[in-house]
Amino acid sequence: MKLLVVGTVAFDTIHTPFDKAEKIVGGAATYIGWAASHFVNNICLVSVVGDDFPANELADMRANGMNTEGIQIKEGRKSFFWEGKYSMDMNHRDTLVTDLNVLADFDPVIPKSYQDCDFLMLGNLSPQVQMRVIEQVPNKPKFVALDTMNFWMDNALEDLKAVIKKVDLITINDEEARQLSGEYSLRKAAKVIQAMGPEYLVIKKGEHGALLFHGEDMFFAPALPLEEVFDPTGAGDSFAGGFIGYLVKTNDLSFDNMKRALVYGSAVASYCVEQFGINNVKSLTPRMIHDRISDFVELMTFSAQASHLE
Repeated sequence: MKLLVVGTVAFDTIHTPFDKAEKIVGGAATYIGWAASHFVNNICLVSVVGDDFPANELADMRANGMNTEGIQIKEGRKSFFWEGKYSMDMNHRDTLVTDLNVLADFDPVIPKSYQDCDFLMLGNLSPQVQMRVIEQVPNKPKFVALDTMNFWMDNALEDLKAVIKKVDLITINDEEARQLSGEYSLRKAAKVIQAMGPEYLVIKKGEHGALLFHGEDMFFAPALPLEEVFDPTGAGDSFAGGFIGYLVKTNDLSFDNMKRALVYGSAVASYCVEQFGINNVKSLTPRMIHDRISDFVELMTFSAQASHLE
């Protein structure tokens, strides 16, 4: 199975109430790719960077199952840069700096070797860029997933709706689901969004877990309570990478397997937030993922005693 990932490869500067990390490697495609690499070793990345992006980071990606042929390197230009500051509860952040740099005129080119992909993960980019990617893949992949955000709902809603029609799954947070659907109830919101095209919908609720919808079926996976949360940046992308990576590995699109994928994605994301940047996701081992899955099983499992209700 071949996974095509499209998104940003970038630099971040992150302020939290506890510490600060300056100009570390980030970006949606970076987090998605590394998270997925723990499940699949045939990942094709599409992005753009400046000549300031470290060559050793790209080499590290290649050494871990990621093909970087589709990452454009623009000579004499700078990579995308984002700087943000988190509040004390780590659920809210303010953007301090957004320098688009090479992303301002990014025109994705899908190499021929990528075009027979089985799975496609469209990271959070403009709907116009996402559509250009879809148009360059001649045969529709087995499964297409899309991540987006409220910025595109505010500024490119019709283009976003056009892309949503062409995907199998969309991942957004609860606030964005309400905005996109016009419904407060997340169950009602899910029905409205699924009617737009995607068969599956994941609604992320941050530290409160994630919901999976498919028709009338619904599943909830909690977030694992952690002792230390250093940096939420990239958690959503790590979740998406773990989720899609598990689906690629198992090649099973049943709702029951989607539920497992949701938990595996949550497990990878739980490691992401325990350190600044991508390092914790990069250094995951199968044992670490297995242990975290065991924690989720213990957290979610109970035995109902019917006799107590009589």
